[in-house]
Amino acid sequence: MANAYIAGFGYVGAALGAALTVSGHTVWGLRRRAETRGDGVRILTGDLCAAGGPPLPDVPLDWVFYTASADASTPEAYRRAYVDGPRSLLRALAAAGQSPRRVLFTSSTGVYHQQDGEWVDETSPTEPQTFSGQMLLEGERVFLEGPFPATVVRLAGIYGPGRTRLLDEVRSGRAVICPHERRILNLVHRDDCAGALAFLAAQDAPTPVYCAVDDAPAPRAEVFSWLAARAGVTLSVDASPAETGAPVMHGGCRRVSNGRLRGAGYAFRFPTWRDGYGALMTGSAQ
Repeated sequence: MANAYIAGFGYVGAALGAALTVSGHTVWGLRRRAETRGDGVRILTGDLCAAGGPPLPDVPLDWVFYTASADASTPEAYRRAYVDGPRSLLRALAAAGQSPRRVLFTSSTGVYHQQDGEWVDETSPTEPQTFSGQMLLEGERVFLEGPFPATVVRLAGIYGPGRTRLLDEVRSGRAVICPHERRILNLVHRDDCAGALAFLAAQDAPTPVYCAVDDAPAPRAEVFSWLAARAGVTLSVDASPAETGAPVMHGGCRRVSNGRLRGAGYAFRFPTWRDGYGALMTGSAQ
């Protein structure tokens, strides 16, 4: 059994902590505030960027997970969460004499810049045009060039219990189906984010980068149509043609492959967003 430390005990971190404790591992979770129950996880309270670094348990750590997120959509908040925080954590681990077997960092498929509907994977160029993608890519380098064995996991759009924005838009009637829209959704259920992280931590020699995304990237119109049919909702349709070559705002027009993660042996609990949202709508994934 392993000693695990989760820096950023939030939506994904809490699911990861629960999965690890069920498997018999001892887990510490770092939060800025102490009001959240740990469900078997030993909660530490502190700031990743505090002077002297974040608090650490006084035991040798086997796995360290960095699952923190930005608290605002600004360049400053992203730099603090994905660059300054990682540097602070690595300094604190080194100063404490820790020597974890692996450090895992949750990045995002937002580091990709491709917008022509093509497939991308871990070998594809990363030239993000947004500050968020740029800060995440810099954070990846902090860990991959750091003093401990590191693995980056690029998460797609996360959904799950308590995070059902697409379904909420459909049920409220706010969603509009645009058949010619270029945006493609790459999605992954929260439980598969946690599952992939736990799986990769336990591997002897994982590769440096993995994409955690389900099997079925799809146009947003297709996702909305499926959700509406399942929810019994009729949505408005905007049949105006898409502007050829127009930039895709607030998302991307690319399909992200999970081939490397699948090839490593990870079995998705929810292989497609249909499986995941279907379970959420029937109450079997709460």
